[in-house]
Amino acid sequence: MPPTADKHPTVAIEERLFSLVLALIATEIGLTKSDILSTVQGYRQRYVLGGDNASLERQFERDKDDIRDLGIPLETIDSDDEPGSNHHLRYRIPKGLYDLPADITFSADELMLLKLAGTVWREGSLSAESRRALTKLNSLGVDSNDPILGYAPSLRARDAAFEPLSKALDRGQSVAFLYLKPGEPAPRRRQVIPRAIVLHEGRWHLAATDLAADANRTFLLSRITGPVQTMPGPSAEVVPGAAQNALEDLDRLWSANTAVVEVRPGSDAALRLGKRNAAENEGENLLTLHFTDLNILADELAGYGPEVVVQTPRELRQAVRTRLIGVRDAHSAPASAAPGATDSGSVNS
Repeated sequence: MPPTADKHPTVAIEERLFSLVLALIATEIGLTKSDILSTVQGYRQRYVLGGDNASLERQFERDKDDIRDLGIPLETIDSDDEPGSNHHLRYRIPKGLYDLPADITFSADELMLLKLAGTVWREGSLSAESRRALTKLNSLGVDSNDPILGYAPSLRARDAAFEPLSKALDRGQSVAFLYLKPGEPAPRRRQVIPRAIVLHEGRWHLAATDLAADANRTFLLSRITGPVQTMPGPSAEVVPGAAQNALEDLDRLWSANTAVVEVRPGSDAALRLGKRNAAENEGENLLTLHFTDLNILADELAGYGPEVVVQTPRELRQAVRTRLIGVRDAHSAPASAAPGATDSGSVNS
């Protein structure tokens, strides 16, 4: 029986791209898709001779886009016998066009700093941008086993859903998960086709097609509860520019949503909120803040307690008030513990 993907360790995407670049540079006549899938590291482990390799072919199509995004000139060569045939189309990278200009060089220290920058995201949380950067740096001769990497800072994705969603995205799989929206008593099951995972305002978001709603939705990874499950069904098509579109949508939402808050002069809230991106000082200790998610901002503002009073919008003011009342009530002494005691607590929001 031919080997299957499950019997082989997963090859990291940056390693697969690097192997593909090396293979396409090394050939003068070019490689067919079949040559690539059956021989190149990252593909050959999952290639089934004479079998169904449709998912691998889709992965190769995505990898071609990634290579071109790196600025690498990927050429296609038509077959003389069957012009226009995708089956006999050959791919190569002309080495002369890929070489850096003669006047651009990097010192050993510069290469190491670039390598450190590219390895900030590691262990399943490597961003697409860093993957591309590492592939480019490896092609310039930076050894991925450099000892200094042991000292590289490592920022991990804090959300447990990040890695399974990233893998499903890479494989074009639909997924299901439980998602808890603010104000709902229990999480609801969502089945989606992942389109992109993006970092916006310090939080990870999933841009996806919600299959039940038949519409595009954006999900905050921190609100996904429980495991992410891959679902059977046809593989998802690659949507060019999905990540960029998702970020632009979030940027528009962030720009459109504003809140006016009053901060206590000299307080921690005044210092921190005044340094937020695009925060505007309205005078009289008033700040205008942009936000993407009202409930996330409410959580943040409630943490400042009496240092912040929300002026607008009304919904945000009420959300902060609800949180502060909840904190007060959670720390109030039970009535039985203090007979005759009256509740004189108050909440500013």
